Amino acid sequence: MREFKRTDRVADQLQKELAVLIQREVKDPRLGMVTVSGVKVSRDLGYADVYITLLGENDAETIKANLGILRRAAGFLRGQVGRRIKLRHVPELRFHYDESVVRGQRLSSLIDEAVASDRGQRDDEESE
Repeated sequence: MREFKRTDRVADQLQKELAVLIQREVKDPRLGMVTVSGVKVSRDLGYADVYITLLGENDAETIKANLGILRRAAGFLRGQVGRRIKLRHVPELRFHYDESVVRGQRLSSLIDEAVASDRGQRDDEESE
């Protein structure tokens, strides 16, 4: 059984804290409904890659605008995290858009289309 490393525990705590902070403390009205989908922390705790998803429209401009807002708020968020979590050094926050959810939805819709197409072909064969 795998033991949890310190970086994993720090990443989990960062994810929880950032999710709350982004929803409640970042006051930019242009910021959409942002969800923190994951955090990966470097081994030396020097930086944390924060992966986000957006609810609603996910066009390139919206994603870029939301990432820009979060990058500008990174210093504020880092300071707030430092007050909430007892760490000697709070990692530098780097925000990235998590495409796995969109990719998963696309794959799911392709599978649904294939299943529907297969059913249609079977129904055609049975009716002949």
